[in-house]
Amino acid sequence: MTSANGGCPRVIRVLIADDQEAVRRGVRRILAAQPDIEVVGEAADGLAALELAAELRPDVALVDIRMPRLDGLEVTRRLSGAVRVVVLTTFDLDEYVYPALRHGASGFLLKRSGPSLLAEAVRAAADGESLISPSVTVRLLKHVTAPRRSARPAAGVPVVALTEREVEIAGHVAAGRTNADIAAELFISPGTVKTHVASIQRKLGVANRVGIAVHAWEMGYPVP
Repeated sequence: MTSANGGCPRVIRVLIADDQEAVRRGVRRILAAQPDIEVVGEAADGLAALELAAELRPDVALVDIRMPRLDGLEVTRRLSGAVRVVVLTTFDLDEYVYPALRHGASGFLLKRSGPSLLAEAVRAAADGESLISPSVTVRLLKHVTAPRRSARPAAGVPVVALTEREVEIAGHVAAGRTNADIAAELFISPGTVKTHVASIQRKLGVANRVGIAVHAWEMGYPVP
């Protein structure tokens, strides 16, 4: 990853927010080994996370979903649009994951995930994407949205006019496929897929592919 002016490689500045010191220490140690990632601060509760984010202006915040004083969901909502947030969770299925994504989280990560996935999650968030490895995200989205999935939109979900091709691509995004995967499946160029994905994000008013996936499952789009 290089800087915008093509000079020195960009260093991603990360804030860790978790009430467990052992978790913060472990995450810091993993990220410190990455040449393009720097941990600039740690917070033990939600309010401290907001204060440090305002002071340090990190690129990415790794936020525990359950913290004292202010939980990760509210922290995510308040940071949305200013800092890319990856929510940390202990369990494969957590009742807070879906609201966190709806509140603007760039993705989420299981605390037991390995070092490489942690670094990938930070880089993906910094690039404005969801997690590079989408399988866990997709599996959780299926669980949390399955009760509402049908051929009709979920109650209360606004209908957005997408083209037939955009609906098709949104379904592939919800299946966790990359632009290259979608391009190969639909016999179009990756650049064309990227253009469609950008158009879908703009129409839906979402920040990343996770938002597209959530919408696709809520609306009952065909997901391969």
